[in-house]
Amino acid sequence: MANSSVYVLGFLLCIFVCSTSEAQETWCIAQGQAPDDKLQGFLDSTCGQNDCSAIQPGGSCYDPNTLQNHASFALDLVFRKTGDCNADIGTPSVSDPSFGNCHYP
Repeated sequence: MANSSVYVLGFLLCIFVCSTSEAQETWCIAQGQAPDDKLQGFLDSTCGQNDCSAIQPGGSCYDPNTLQNHASFALDLVFRKTGDCNADIGTPSVSDPSFGNCHYP
């Protein structure tokens, strides 16, 4: 009986640890086919409420200066805070979109 309790506890601990590490290895980026107006609206809304200095001129993620790149950064910023990857314009990615000096949250 004690052994089964240990196994159940170990199983639950594994689920917690595995799900936590999985969340850390997932990013949210803009869908390639997302409409520009929706990306821009999301970007404007998100940066009105969050620190988007990294995608402002001179910021570490400003270049390439594209709507797709900036929206991806904003989508991931929200994803880190809420756990929600906006399904209308975003998609989960297991590849880190960081590059050069640009580090996604």
